[in-house]
Amino acid sequence: MGHLDGKSALIIGGGRGIGRAVALLFAREGASVLVNDSGADPNGKGSDPAVANSVVEELKKAGITAVANHDDCSTSEGAERIVTAAIDTFGRIDTLVHAAGISGDQALARADDRTLRRVMDVHFTGAYHATRIAAVAMQGQRGGRIVLTTGAAGMLGNFGQSAYSAAAAATYGLMRAASIELQRHGVFVNAVAPMAKTRLTEELPVFAHVDTMTPEHVAPAYLFFGSELSGDQTGNVLSVAGGRISCYKFVESAGRFKESDQGVWTAEEIRDQWTAMAKP
Repeated sequence: MGHLDGKSALIIGGGRGIGRAVALLFAREGASVLVNDSGADPNGKGSDPAVANSVVEELKKAGITAVANHDDCSTSEGAERIVTAAIDTFGRIDTLVHAAGISGDQALARADDRTLRRVMDVHFTGAYHATRIAAVAMQGQRGGRIVLTTGAAGMLGNFGQSAYSAAAAATYGLMRAASIELQRHGVFVNAVAPMAKTRLTEELPVFAHVDTMTPEHVAPAYLFFGSELSGDQTGNVLSVAGGRISCYKFVESAGRFKESDQGVWTAEEIRDQWTAMAKP
């Protein structure tokens, strides 16, 4: 018995890297899978239907129900076609995974508008539209699971990744808001912050001599959130880096309260309170 027996799953960005590992794992756990991937290059340019088709062919040879889709997930029209294709094929959508991504690292002072827009569209806007459209279907079927992809850069920032950091942070905010809105409908929304060696990250120095931070290390986190293993957990970020797992949490410090002067703090008073107040 698999954890996804009788379930249907839509994997956006499922043709390569982490998305591919997720699609293969979900299929092994019993899910019928729609694999979406436009087959664009690492910079988000071009298309290649063979990318999604190859994964689907591999699954079909193993006797698994799988369908390929090549629409661009970064537009509202593309996202609607992708989600609609999954519903038309399987009758419902039990789990949505958004794992699409491109490379767009640039120093902030030299960043260009075109790269910013493309990174935001693929990483965040596509996730937003897919989540919105899937949420409507999942509310109607009284349940579902949505697993988005954010990153450490969105939680902590990272040198040379201002566009991606912004997109990953926006995805975190989307996940949190959606989890609050959809919980009462039995729709649970979480995110994974993966660190893995893929075609988008293999040139980074941190991965130069690393063979133990693979997409296969990350895929079980998506299975956890994408199945009943996670119960009613919602609004969480699970980080996976090789053999290490952790959770990202935003916390507010204890703070300070001022009663005098109608509660108006001066800038100097904030300075004087800063060190003690900023402690978690």
